Amino acid sequence: MGFALSSMQLASSAFGAGGAIPSKHTGEGPDVSPALTWRDVPDGTQSFAVICHDPDAPLVTPGRYGFVHWVLYNIPASASGLSEGTAEHTQGTSDFGKPGYGGPMPPEGHGVHHYYFWLLALDADLSLPAGLGMWDLLQEVESHVIGMNRLIGTYQR
Repeated sequence: MGFALSSMQLASSAFGAGGAIPSKHTGEGPDVSPALTWRDVPDGTQSFAVICHDPDAPLVTPGRYGFVHWVLYNIPASASGLSEGTAEHTQGTSDFGKPGYGGPMPPEGHGVHHYYFWLLALDADLSLPAGLGMWDLLQEVESHVIGMNRLIGTYQR
């Protein structure tokens, strides 16, 4: 599955691109999702999806790698961001085995991990069911992605 980055921009008031994610948004703090905003959305966008993935996590299964911290979708095209700790839209299942956001919590002493917050702009409102994991979501939306970009934050324990 291959995607190319678009000119769409994703940002957070909690941390800058490549910056450290505050403990408030991690498993060592209150563990609430950071606020996100986006702009320069492609024409024809009908909905969005957001994923947070840690490719540095030392987990590999056939065809998959890293650790999924958040899967959120069925976000309407009218949205230009997500509030901190949002409970809106449709929650998928993270690799914690539950719906909703689960913040960074890498193994102690494992060094800096990079957390990719992905924003996908879709050309359809797919009304997908709750509980999809990242890989299932990507399979469902692949042919509908018309724009994507990411914001990378870091965290270490």
